[in-house]
Amino acid sequence: MYKALIIDDEKPVRIAISKLGHWDYYHIKLPEMTSNGVEALSAMREIRPDLVFVDMNMPIMDGCTFLEKASAEFPDSQFIVISGYDDFTYAQRAIHYGVTDYLLKPIVEEELNCAIEKAILHINPSETFGQDDFEKSCISPEEVISIIKDYIDSNYCTNIKITMFAEKYFFSIEYLTKLFKSKYGYSIYEYVLKLRMERARKLLSNEENKIIDIAERLGYTDNHYFSKAFRNYYGISPSQYRKQCLEEERQQ
Repeated sequence: MYKALIIDDEKPVRIAISKLGHWDYYHIKLPEMTSNGVEALSAMREIRPDLVFVDMNMPIMDGCTFLEKASAEFPDSQFIVISGYDDFTYAQRAIHYGVTDYLLKPIVEEELNCAIEKAILHINPSETFGQDDFEKSCISPEEVISIIKDYIDSNYCTNIKITMFAEKYFFSIEYLTKLFKSKYGYSIYEYVLKLRMERARKLLSNEENKIIDIAERLGYTDNHYFSKAFRNYYGISPSQYRKQCLEEERQQ
């Protein structure tokens, strides 16, 4: 497994990189993190990372100074610059120290992973990744979203976890949730709830279906939780809704 180090004084950026990187796919251990160049040099001497993400604007030791020292001491490490500045001078100095790529904030998942792949192939040009993982990585985000919707349409009564899609297709939970809501108008969990509640209304209209059985059919192990969810969604309890349906039938 390859080793990686993230250097950035902004904690949200460090977290974003750690979450968006497809580490398992590229055979990389979960990255270590530091907040400045001085700490990073010490960390590099301890863990000997193959891949290093460097912020250009850091306290104590800026990115350019760090790159000058680190590239001389660790010539085999691959450096990827993560910068909030689209500045030619920064880029020119970074190139001088042989960085693999220069990415601008905010971090874009696809750009980040392309840079990671380029760096790994610089280290080992013959490196190959599992065929199953390759096929998964070739699926576009839009295709993944459609796959998720189709799965939910058939399995909304089961315990659906977004993590299983994130792990299977190498996309972050936040990214999948954002894309799903953008395309369908609901978050993934909102869509699951919508399908369950719409189905609940149909089942409640038949008085032969016991409410406790309906709750179980729709994936609720607790009848009280089902009743609360139904009330929050429709503003009326399941028993009240059923009574309303029966009254409407009698009036017809």
